[in-house]
Amino acid sequence: MGTPVNCVLSLFLVLCSASKAYGSNICTSQGVTTCQQCLAVHPSCAWCFQEEFGKGGSGVSRCDLKQNLLDEGCGAESLEFPSSTIRLLKDTPLSSKAGGTADDVTQVRPQKLHLTLRPGDAKRFTVSVKQVDDYPVDLYYLMDLSYSMNDDLFRLSYLGNKLAETMGKKTSKLRMGFGSFVDKTAVPYMLIHPPEAIQNPCVKRNRTCQAQFGFKNLLPLTEKVARFTEEVKKQQVSSNIDSPEGGFDAIMQAVVCKEKIGWRPDASHLLVFTTDANTHMALDGRLAGVVQPNDGCCYLDESNVYSKSTVLDYPSLGLITEKLSENNINLIFAVSSYVFSTYQEYSKLIPGAAVGMLSTDSGNVIPLIEEAYDKIRSKVELEVLGVPDELNLSFNATCLNGEVLNGLKSCSGLKIGDTVSFSVEAMLRGCPEGKSHTFTIKPVGFRDSLEVTVDFACSCECEARAEANSSLCSGGNGTYECGICQCDPGRLGPHCECSLEDYTASDDVSCVSQADGPVCSGRGNCLCGQCSCHASEFGQVWGKFCECDDFNCLRFKGEMCSGNGKCDCGLCRCNAGWTGENCNCTKLINNCLSKSGLLCSGHGYCECGKCQCTQPGAYGDTCEICPTCPDSCSIKMDCVECLHFKRGKKYADNSCNRDCRNEIQVVDELDIPAFQDAKVTIQKNCSYKDENDCVVRFQQYEDESGKSILFVVKKPACPGGPDTLVVLSAVAGAILLLGLVGLLIWKLLVTIHDRREYAKFEEEKANAKWDTGNNPLYRGATSTFTNVAYRGN
Repeated sequence: MGTPVNCVLSLFLVLCSASKAYGSNICTSQGVTTCQQCLAVHPSCAWCFQEEFGKGGSGVSRCDLKQNLLDEGCGAESLEFPSSTIRLLKDTPLSSKAGGTADDVTQVRPQKLHLTLRPGDAKRFTVSVKQVDDYPVDLYYLMDLSYSMNDDLFRLSYLGNKLAETMGKKTSKLRMGFGSFVDKTAVPYMLIHPPEAIQNPCVKRNRTCQAQFGFKNLLPLTEKVARFTEEVKKQQVSSNIDSPEGGFDAIMQAVVCKEKIGWRPDASHLLVFTTDANTHMALDGRLAGVVQPNDGCCYLDESNVYSKSTVLDYPSLGLITEKLSENNINLIFAVSSYVFSTYQEYSKLIPGAAVGMLSTDSGNVIPLIEEAYDKIRSKVELEVLGVPDELNLSFNATCLNGEVLNGLKSCSGLKIGDTVSFSVEAMLRGCPEGKSHTFTIKPVGFRDSLEVTVDFACSCECEARAEANSSLCSGGNGTYECGICQCDPGRLGPHCECSLEDYTASDDVSCVSQADGPVCSGRGNCLCGQCSCHASEFGQVWGKFCECDDFNCLRFKGEMCSGNGKCDCGLCRCNAGWTGENCNCTKLINNCLSKSGLLCSGHGYCECGKCQCTQPGAYGDTCEICPTCPDSCSIKMDCVECLHFKRGKKYADNSCNRDCRNEIQVVDELDIPAFQDAKVTIQKNCSYKDENDCVVRFQQYEDESGKSILFVVKKPACPGGPDTLVVLSAVAGAILLLGLVGLLIWKLLVTIHDRREYAKFEEEKANAKWDTGNNPLYRGATSTFTNVAYRGN
């Protein structure tokens, strides 16, 4: 079964072939007159150079779809139909570990590729990259020896062995070198008064310093790393007048003087640049009358001193970037906090560069270099060298866990031994000068690369057999080329049979597209019954009635088709990676990715290279600001779950590496200090309950450089199991307590009731009335006796 692309292409060809009965197709509608023009119309177009083709009133153009030409009787041997092809020339498998020589190690696959491309056609290939273990490392330490670096020089003299020991853990094949710089030895950069200051610029400080110099290669790269410390201890600081130093001069010489510095071709190259001041750059040399531009060549004399310090201007940042890439060198800026932000901006313009902040005496230079080296090794980014403008390359990166990042050519968060791949589509937009071109695709800082040779299928083989003054062109009135006559000036017609001298006004009828319309659309002359389109300073005019051109299309910011497409008869045909009516809408998503690598911070979608925020309250270039969104603790909770505990929603759908780019550090307690000497933008304590009802605690740290770390407590705080004795005691106590409470309540109610009854009794007693009247209970005596002895007293 064919691929979907092949199926679509087949369907397209079938439809185009069928369109012959109903109208023109893309090949016949352009009005091309030569084989070369035909090939440039579309990759599906073919040209028939058969001599008798098209006779008999068939009306078929020599430029048509291949099947149409075959159906109309064109022999297969008379067709010009070059096809785009891809061929591997060298495809050595990737290595797992560094070998003895450069040829033993392969970190990029394939190594050589050959493409044949037609204009408008594209081919896709894959580049795989793997960083091998124990790869050789060349580390050249380039130090500012102006007076303010005195403490740093003293500290470095005691850290050399430790630096070698630390880097020795990264590779068993380490070489180290040392160089220093101050500034150009010319006024106004150096002291000349008093006169003795020329040899001792610290004379006013009552100290002895070495004379000012531009750059010195003090110790070429060597495996005897103990010599590094020895050489550093020999050095003295110098002094100069202005604050900026000549660091760019030194970087250039350290990069391009490969033999004198000792860079190995089969090693990772690290150039560590330490300073506490800014640096002069291109055009600053005019202050000293130095106007000759830096040419990027090596000028170390026999004493390993830069000899053109007062002759050549400082190099530009662009030239330094070019030479770093050319020599596969990764630049590490180790600078003080005073100039950290400046060099951070420089590093953004130099692929593969890293920047770190030095402490006041450079005491942290070793972890800084180690961290920068790990950062460089954790990222693979492709760069393209020498590609012509007419060849458009688009990239899709396949990083860890098969995660595909469309439009990107870099992967981060890698470890030594990880393999990533990049899908590259090469599309030929036009025909460059020459028939072929070779360009290089390589990871930044790598020696290994992919060499791609492209043959441009822009011309026809039949053009080489052209016959001038051919008898087939009305007795020598033209050149017979690829089956048609290219007429001499003043002659027209398929066989140059028509002379302009024979022109009559009645021929204009054949040059009008509609009644009462202008002849040749007002943009040409009718000659011998056919339109000869005028030349235009704006572009090309073509068509049977001169109705088409390549300059009347929609414009954006003054550029036709936004400069990202080709105007074709009033319509913009966009280049790969662009869309829209005027091709001003990019398909790339680079500008929509937040610092964490999340598309529009998860709060919107990317449209034409810009984020459209859909989350209520979200705003910013990448929708990163959102006061009404869930807080950062809630967002990072899912990252802690997937990165540390290997569970959760993001772990299940394999989106962990894409959405969570934080560094995880497991700690016992959350007492981690903030980044040393760095401006912290986020420092927040967070906690949440996991699926086991345990409390997970972590801290967020992020500095202004974008470095982000999540410190996670190793053991979550989980609730303990129930104590049986305590539970039984609590239950019994509760029952007893309930009984006592019930008795108390009953006693209280009884007491209240008795008191109410007694009060009622007392009230009735107080209200009772006793008089002397007859007692209703009284009963009279039934017998009466008289006391005879009663006297009345």
